[in-house]
Amino acid sequence: MDLFLKIIAAAAMGMMVFYAWRAYQHWQEQGPTARKGDWQAVLLPLTLVVGLVVLLIAMVR
Repeated sequence: MDLFLKIIAAAAMGMMVFYAWRAYQHWQEQGPTARKGDWQAVLLPLTLVVGLVVLLIAMVR
């Protein structure tokens, strides 16, 4: 029974990888393109999240 469950799990993971690959291909073809200034718009929230994580780690120590 253990081998059967491993085979089923492997088949399910294979189907998920196949679906994710198809979605990735579609997104690469039809997805939005980056424009000038997009990275600057991401840096502020990313910096705030990193700062929050550092603050939380400092509070725990």
